[in-house]
Amino acid sequence: MSTSEAPAMTQAAIKKLVADSIYAALEAQAANMTNTNNITGPREAPVARKCSYKEFMSCQPFNYKGTEGAIGLICWFERTESVFSCSNCIEDYKVNFATGTLVKEALSWWNSFAQPIGIEEAYKITWVEFKKLLIKKNYPQTEIQKMEDEFYHLTVKGNDLKTYVRRFQELAVTPPNLGRSEI
Repeated sequence: MSTSEAPAMTQAAIKKLVADSIYAALEAQAANMTNTNNITGPREAPVARKCSYKEFMSCQPFNYKGTEGAIGLICWFERTESVFSCSNCIEDYKVNFATGTLVKEALSWWNSFAQPIGIEEAYKITWVEFKKLLIKKNYPQTEIQKMEDEFYHLTVKGNDLKTYVRRFQELAVTPPNLGRSEI
């Protein structure tokens, strides 16, 4: 009976494996975002009434300042989409209502985007297009590189496994390639 040891993986091989996995997840997300409006198969009956801004706000969406970094942006996307669902917000109102939660730098960015084309035209972009604009604005290459480095060098400090796991999960769901490719 012979036993053989598996060859040790190099740091470069581990980095490539992680990058490939993240890239695959990003591509799946991009495909999902592209196909959001092209769903085939059984669909639920449309909601008979449109939600109001008051209903949307009663579901307590998060405000977004534009300084929360990549993790904060993803959390804002997730919370806002949850509020869309809870309030039965239709596609036509999503950008309009979501921009009502922008404050400080994010609001200034939105105003500078909307001003040249007019607010009515700006509100015509889809939620997916709006997310792409925010990702492009808020995923600077330097932050992506810092997050990649942190992910590759993440270690447990003392016995604080809970903090390590939380940060690992945050970094693992934040695709570093997001800022590099078109979604």
